[in-house]
Amino acid sequence: MTTTAESPDTGSASATPRADCIADSAGGVTFDITGAGRPGATLVLRRRGANPGPDVLLPLTPAAEGRLRAVLPSTVELAEGLWDGYLRVGEEEQRLEPGTRDLRALVDREPGPDADRVAVRIPYAGRSGELIVRSWLRKPHAETGTIGFGEGAVTVQGRLYGTGLGPDAVVEARLRGGGGRVHRVPATAEGDGFTFTLPYAPLAEGLDAKEWLWDLWLVTGTAAVRLARILDDVPLKQVIFVYPGSRVGPGVVRPYYTGANDLSVRVDAAAG
Repeated sequence: MTTTAESPDTGSASATPRADCIADSAGGVTFDITGAGRPGATLVLRRRGANPGPDVLLPLTPAAEGRLRAVLPSTVELAEGLWDGYLRVGEEEQRLEPGTRDLRALVDREPGPDADRVAVRIPYAGRSGELIVRSWLRKPHAETGTIGFGEGAVTVQGRLYGTGLGPDAVVEARLRGGGGRVHRVPATAEGDGFTFTLPYAPLAEGLDAKEWLWDLWLVTGTAAVRLARILDDVPLKQVIFVYPGSRVGPGVVRPYYTGANDLSVRVDAAAG
């Protein structure tokens, strides 16, 4: 999917500065700011959460057509999470809105075989129209691809980066808050990637709550790698990829993507 989008038009003039964004395949982002005022301003990226760490400060320099430009290189560390964008001029800060977002370089991205990590940064518009940069930093990384559905099971294909798929590789479904309850299935090599089939019945057995959530991990050698889908231009998979549920015993089972685009399986208590 190619995403080239504009921020929502509120129908009224706004003094909020806007950032046109271009993402590159290495993980870098270029920001072109309109309504930024005078040179000497700074683009501030601030991570959300209880322990956000230091801000990332990007100097703004004059660009074409009276704009100011800031560049976030792929070599700059950006911790995994959600980063809000601000324009700082002197002691004042303003929230940034996203303008045009050119994310074509992220479509069907394929890291090189020698990549020791996968770094992804996707700029997008938040619920209130604010600029957010979603950052992932995975080392190693297990990228999910095609997901197929059979009788009472799901089959997932994927690619592994930063480590090898050992002969005893397994996928573990770990019950969130389940005191160490785990269900394992073998992961096998297929072409340049891996595949596994996860039966639903063991995930629904003994359901004693409104819902159970199982997080999926690929375990190979000494590495446990969270399964996720991040190598494209879609920042929020859970609203785009919605999978069918299957009635299994006391529950309805379906795979889903979390807010961080990690692959999990949920079991909801069946009605009636």
